[in-house]
Amino acid sequence: MFNVMPIPAFNDNYIWALTVPGSNEVAVVDPGDADVVEHYLNENNLRLTTILITHHHHDHTGGVTQLCHDNAVVVYGPANSPFDGITHKLSDGDQISLMEQTLTIREVPGHTLDHISYYLPGSEPQLFCGDTLFLAGCGRLFEGSAEQMHRAMEYFRQLPDTTQIYCTHEYSLANLAFAAAVEPTNNHIKEAIEHCTQLRESGQPTLPTDIATEKQINPFLRYSEAPVRQSAELFAGGPLTSEVAIFAMIREWKNQF
Repeated sequence: MFNVMPIPAFNDNYIWALTVPGSNEVAVVDPGDADVVEHYLNENNLRLTTILITHHHHDHTGGVTQLCHDNAVVVYGPANSPFDGITHKLSDGDQISLMEQTLTIREVPGHTLDHISYYLPGSEPQLFCGDTLFLAGCGRLFEGSAEQMHRAMEYFRQLPDTTQIYCTHEYSLANLAFAAAVEPTNNHIKEAIEHCTQLRESGQPTLPTDIATEKQINPFLRYSEAPVRQSAELFAGGPLTSEVAIFAMIREWKNQF
């Protein structure tokens, strides 16, 4: 597994820095801001060799050109991305070797059409999922469909419960407020709000989260649970006949929340 450290950027982004013991090599995930990455490299005497891109949005790619100018870097990213800074294009099922670790690529469109995730299996699995799965949330559907994002959620739900989830925004408290509206009697959500509030008050990230926790608190993974379906139908004003319809209604509710 990687040692993973957050590099805060902008108002609420995290650029994840990946290292392994005994090496000064580092990879970064979704570097929207080159300056904060270069400060981190200098402060920790690290050598940037690899950039992992999950999707084309500027807050995830804006620092790539400068980082490539200043370092000898390989840039991995989705094969169908409109972002032209990718040197190694990846498709569903591809694998890449990074610091003697093997990451598996999964296409997870929905937030954007070019979105991918990077998964490292093992005793302590790690998932780098950009703007698809958040703590207690999921990405807004800017380009893709509810059907596509639901398929992504199905993929995430089948990952091992111990999988550590490294998403790229500090949206946790806002997401949990919505989750509590969907399931007001869910004690796991109440406990998560208390825990995440304490972390933020002490200046700490709420991430990573893990699959087991998300199955308990995240309405976008809990579309098959009766309380979520009932709340979605109440918001819709009528019955919803499929998991995709429930998911889509919860996403629309979140858009308006």
